[in-house]
Amino acid sequence: MTITGKTTVTGIIGAPVAHSLSPVMHNAAFGALGLDWVYVPFPVPPARLEAAVAGLAAAGVAGFNVTIPHKVAIMPFLDEIDPDAELIGAVNTVLVREGRLTGYNTDGLGLVAALAGKLSFDPRGKSVLVLGAGGAARSAVVSLARAGAARVHVANRTTDAALALVGLVAERLKETAFAAGSLDALADPAFIGSFDLVVNTTSVGMSGDSFPGLDPSLLKSGACIYDMVYAPPVTPLLAQCRTFGIPCANGLGMLVAQGEAAFRIWTGVAPPEGCMELALAAFLPEPCKP
Repeated sequence: MTITGKTTVTGIIGAPVAHSLSPVMHNAAFGALGLDWVYVPFPVPPARLEAAVAGLAAAGVAGFNVTIPHKVAIMPFLDEIDPDAELIGAVNTVLVREGRLTGYNTDGLGLVAALAGKLSFDPRGKSVLVLGAGGAARSAVVSLARAGAARVHVANRTTDAALALVGLVAERLKETAFAAGSLDALADPAFIGSFDLVVNTTSVGMSGDSFPGLDPSLLKSGACIYDMVYAPPVTPLLAQCRTFGIPCANGLGMLVAQGEAAFRIWTGVAPPEGCMELALAAFLPEPCKP
């Protein structure tokens, strides 16, 4: 890659950001399409967020991704916010065009795309259990409802947080039936057996821990599990699913799909199919497949 004064710049802001896999994905796709574009990480401490956003726009970047801890804090500094990103309450992708900054959230789109690509799962008319009530859960709930899910139940360690999330989206997404409760319900076979899909949006599994109370063997025939965790590539939850022959996938597909959506927002074209995932597979030290 040769960078010149004509190279279009994109990137990602966060704190920390050195660990991000996004440069690997995007630069591989730029190269595959022969685009004179580059994607770089920008470490931005919270106290410098407003200045960094203004500086990136002034410097003429085409767009950038946003990661922890800026996904919510960046919103007041944008000129426009996509309606779904506004409902989710977080932005992970910014388009800079003619000096105006527009915020999007591609996380939920990435989930729906990963469900289709990795599990052949279509949320339309289905019942989904979402574990967790944080930012990842919020994007999942909104996108699953937009994709036609008939029923979405949010279960969280803190019931109040689950109820707050459901209350926030229910009035805007009236074609989906929403419910919320505690994780205690996971012990009820009838409850678990009523869902077509279970989505883990929490960090459980990252440290090799199991999801308390969740027994995948209680799922009904044909149901599947999506675990947003992708490191390690096989969490204890996914290992359980394999034991029982339950269709499952880790979060790598979502990571790739949300990146592909951001790529389309900035460039107006899709990256070559499979390019970003192959780049990650070559970069990561462990096997990427779930």
